[in-house]
Amino acid sequence: MNLAELHRKLIAAARANAPEDRVPYAFEKRIMARLAEQRAPDVWGVWSHAMSRAAVYCVAFMLLLAAGSYFAPSPASSNSESLSQDVEQTLFAAVDNNNADQETW
Repeated sequence: MNLAELHRKLIAAARANAPEDRVPYAFEKRIMARLAEQRAPDVWGVWSHAMSRAAVYCVAFMLLLAAGSYFAPSPASSNSESLSQDVEQTLFAAVDNNNADQETW
């Protein structure tokens, strides 16, 4: 079908059936009644629902990480004692570095 001819026919049909100028009976009252019956959204309810869903995902992620760290093979050379020494050296590195800087001034 020719698009130009279809367009011309649709425009002619629209011009032949002009819209009415009057408003339907009690239109304003029906609209105002619908607006009045709508409630304001419950902001706290929306927040609590979002936070509970986020908490579920966080717990699931935490359990996956815990299971991964529990079942992951550990290197042969590491044990709890060497880990504690590594943490201690890391924490005190900044303090030792600050003391060395102050002595040079």
